[in-house]
Amino acid sequence: MSKHLVLPDTQVKYGEDLTFLSYIGKYIIDKRPDVIIQLGDFADMTSLSSYDVGKKSFEGQRYSKDIEAAHLGMSILLEPLKAFNIKARKNKEKQYKPRLVLTLGNHEQRIERVIENDPKLEGLMSYDDLPYKDWEVYPFLYPVIIDGIVYSHYFPSGILGRPITSAAMLVNKAHMSCVAGHQQGKQLAYGKRPDGSTITCIIAGSCYEHEE
Repeated sequence: MSKHLVLPDTQVKYGEDLTFLSYIGKYIIDKRPDVIIQLGDFADMTSLSSYDVGKKSFEGQRYSKDIEAAHLGMSILLEPLKAFNIKARKNKEKQYKPRLVLTLGNHEQRIERVIENDPKLEGLMSYDDLPYKDWEVYPFLYPVIIDGIVYSHYFPSGILGRPITSAAMLVNKAHMSCVAGHQQGKQLAYGKRPDGSTITCIIAGSCYEHEE
């Protein structure tokens, strides 16, 4: 099985100190995981947290600041990887190219929801504005299975599709190892399959230093 590194919700915002992302980038180079999974809500998209068309939250300047912050955060995160590969190429050594997987979160989905509520905005904003071109991007709540582990921003339950907020409940619902973000904090739970193999479920939805 390949080595996975999970990056929970960073909720990158304009004006916040993003230095912590450089430390994560250096940690990635130190550990060299085969796969990096970002669980969504990399970008906070603060300006779209209200869906009232015509209010200040829809000003292009504020949306552009959200996008600017996301690009800066991603640049800081991936800079150690890019620097490592530049040096490796110069020294004619093997480059490090992990698989980069990103599952969109509800904060990124704000772009889609705003456009649905006000079609005039179509063409003025889209997921393409986000700095995710280096990643395999999967739709919001689309489960991605890698090495028998299923990843999603969160796992919905019930008619209303509310997030499952307990790792122990995930064990009973998913019947396989799974990892979710969305919810602040960290939970781990373990179970067994009928064949005796272990199931591990993790909820880890916060990876930032600012106050939420």
